[in-house]
Amino acid sequence: MGKAYRFRDEIVLGDLAFEATGDSVSELFAAAALAVIEAMVDPLSVETSWTQEVRLSEAEIADLLFEWLNAIVFIKDTEGVVFHDVRATVIRDSEKNPWHLEAVLIGDRVDATRQDLRTDVKAVTKHLYEVRQQEEGAWYAHVVLDV
Repeated sequence: MGKAYRFRDEIVLGDLAFEATGDSVSELFAAAALAVIEAMVDPLSVETSWTQEVRLSEAEIADLLFEWLNAIVFIKDTEGVVFHDVRATVIRDSEKNPWHLEAVLIGDRVDATRQDLRTDVKAVTKHLYEVRQQEEGAWYAHVVLDV
């Protein structure tokens, strides 16, 4: 299966919903990030001259994904950038039980003359928010973006 996402137009009105999946939790985080990125811009129209590392930790996997996706929106707003790609690695500390994310966002400064800008995502919401590991071991998330 690998990582994948699909937008769900029939779920919410006035906002944007998507489902993301991954064979691993790292793939889920990358797929969900790519969905947020694609909601904001066509990633193929964005150069790769800018990078930023992101490191986050949370006790619960759902909280970590929520913070990660909101970090992408926050960085877009504060740095004035949009993204071409993302790399994400999630590990679980077996001793203390928290989840850790190490990620890299790759993109460029916003430039409407060169980029296919789409929706201005304001935030990730908790409305209909869900993260779970499926029976076969794959990971699933349902996310609604405030636009």
